[in-house]
Amino acid sequence: MQRRRTGTIAVVSALGMTAVLGGCGLTGDSGEVTLKLVAADYGDSKANSSQTYWDELARAYEATHPDVHVDVTVHSWNDVDRKVREMVEAGDAPDMAQIGAYSDYADRDLLYQAGDLLSIPVQANYVSQLAGAGQVNGAQYGLPFAASTRVLFYNKTLFDKADLTPPKTWDDLADAAGKLEAEGVKYPYALPLGPEEAPAETMQWMLSGGGGYTDDVGTYSLDSPQNVTTFTWLKEELVEKGLTGPVAPGQLDRADAFAAFANGDVGMLNGHPTLMKMASDKGVKYGMVTTPGVDGASRSTLGVTDWMTAFKENGHQEEIGDFLDFVYNDENVLDFSRRYNLLPVTTSASQIMSTAPEDKDLRPFLNELLLSELYPVGKTSWASVSADVKKRIGQAVAPGGSTEEVLDQIQATAMRAGSAE
Repeated sequence: MQRRRTGTIAVVSALGMTAVLGGCGLTGDSGEVTLKLVAADYGDSKANSSQTYWDELARAYEATHPDVHVDVTVHSWNDVDRKVREMVEAGDAPDMAQIGAYSDYADRDLLYQAGDLLSIPVQANYVSQLAGAGQVNGAQYGLPFAASTRVLFYNKTLFDKADLTPPKTWDDLADAAGKLEAEGVKYPYALPLGPEEAPAETMQWMLSGGGGYTDDVGTYSLDSPQNVTTFTWLKEELVEKGLTGPVAPGQLDRADAFAAFANGDVGMLNGHPTLMKMASDKGVKYGMVTTPGVDGASRSTLGVTDWMTAFKENGHQEEIGDFLDFVYNDENVLDFSRRYNLLPVTTSASQIMSTAPEDKDLRPFLNELLLSELYPVGKTSWASVSADVKKRIGQAVAPGGSTEEVLDQIQATAMRAGSAE
């Protein structure tokens, strides 16, 4: 199998391509090789831990590659990025790490580029938005692994009781929240701006108001007029009117908001595919619509992807590349996506999911993927900016505070961090 050594893939069309099975037949000329992979756990119990998925995948690969052993260690999302960072700092980097960020390692020249590893069909098969987000200075270091988008979930039972229809605009949402509050709903609109996942809710609202973390040329713009307008509206029309529930948005984490929705205590909130199963398991009847915007459905939504990375430290370039070709074939991509209610990161698997009857529940999210915008993860400064958003953004909607001042403070952090890139 021929491997590509540059990052340029524009000459190859991803449409209609299927990822290539890792069957190149590595020889044993250099002896047996053990590849170390550290991965994140997407399961919510031991029974559906990602360790099971990876162990099955590793055994299937080893069955046709007897000279290669794949040793997989899975950690929770609370720990995996820290564990990998500690391994790297100790000079014991894994061969591969499936984690939440990559740009800092790429900036330190610790990672292989996609073109150093993958066959051309596999490299060309990534969904374009996701592949682009994996680039630093035009070179792809982050390999998309799993993706999700956000839509507005609403509780059908609560909406029917209040004689409501799903909102299309901010004003619709505020009106619905007011009527839900009058019906005694605990969280008419759940606004999780707590430290767990504040950057996601923040970006979803910024996009719905025509803003974002960066402007059209990639410069941080957290204090833009659009973002100030958005968070001023949230504070004045939802928070100060008591329509976001008993927990202050800056103290409400995403996991707690999802749990409250699954318990029937939330009228509306932005959610990703995982919430479908949580709600269904508790018997909550829910609907999903595109996130409302200022004057209609939001024209873009938040897209999130997690990353596969490959470290140079141990060598094993050819073995890593061959294994990753196997990881990204359609059967394996779809298996993982379906197990954990996530979106495929490859064009061919997305095409299959768009028509397969078993995937109909994921289609609202899949349809949003091509219109999605991702965090500016290619910036090494993003980690600092994200941390500051988690720390401060709840204050932007706190009654009596200054929205503009808080956004100015986060922008100042972004500019300082960005100047060091």
